[in-house]
Amino acid sequence: MTDVKDVRLTLQKNEILKDVTVHFDRGKIHGLIGRNGSGKTMLMKCICGFIRPTAGEITVNGARIGKDCDFPKNTGVIIETPGFIPYYSGYKNLKLLADLNRKIDSGQVKQAMVQAGLDPDLKRSVRKYSLGMRQRLGLAQAIMEDPELLILDEPMNGLDKDGAADMRKNLLNLKDKGKTILIASHSAEDIEVLCDTVCEMDKGILTKLRGF
Repeated sequence: MTDVKDVRLTLQKNEILKDVTVHFDRGKIHGLIGRNGSGKTMLMKCICGFIRPTAGEITVNGARIGKDCDFPKNTGVIIETPGFIPYYSGYKNLKLLADLNRKIDSGQVKQAMVQAGLDPDLKRSVRKYSLGMRQRLGLAQAIMEDPELLILDEPMNGLDKDGAADMRKNLLNLKDKGKTILIASHSAEDIEVLCDTVCEMDKGILTKLRGF
């Protein structure tokens, strides 16, 4: 599914990623752990094509990022705090995005919101959402077009205990449907419950901990 080979990233003379090599198999949940600033988010951004590595190559489903495509096809993403138009409702935000790609209809948008634990008929604007609701809306956006690959950076951020349990259930259900999920989390419980493989990032160096 996803191959990262000898990837280095240098920004303003700082080495952010140092010769990262890892393969993420299809149909599994892969965990990334590490302190803030360890390189987790930057690696995810490189896989998504948001940042071009200084060296190395990243291939998703046989397509090299930055050469064959700018963004991996059939991929849903949550990186950092999801951004939405604040004065639109959650549904209107997602419907606007769906209309750009024209892959899904309004019913599928609503279905994704329900799956993420949100009421699609809620008229409240996103600026009045809690952080947890924004995270749920971010998940709904990530899954609404039924992607093969999900890249999720701290998806439990802002969720209470019940919300985190719901999110874990959703992710395991997606795995059961054959989805591949790359997740970064500070929660040892999330990593233990969810992940088939675990890697640790520390000062830009990736170490494989289990499942490989």
